[in-house]
Amino acid sequence: MKLKGIGLFALGTLFGLEGIRLLSSKDAKKVYTHCTAGVLRAKDCVMDQITTLQENCSDIYEEAKAINEERAEKEAVAEE
Repeated sequence: MKLKGIGLFALGTLFGLEGIRLLSSKDAKKVYTHCTAGVLRAKDCVMDQITTLQENCSDIYEEAKAINEERAEKEAVAEE
């Protein structure tokens, strides 16, 4: 039983060391760089959409305020 546990530990250590070597290789770094660049492009796209949405919401808000002001004026004139 102990020998099996020691063997599994040694095998896990070996796979772990190879995994670290694989993850720190030049090819892996290239993949990480490309993935990060893709995320940054997606962030820029989302930020552009958010800016457009905020501008549209501001326009809608201003128009709604104008409508309410006009309605209040009409009601004030009707009460006189």
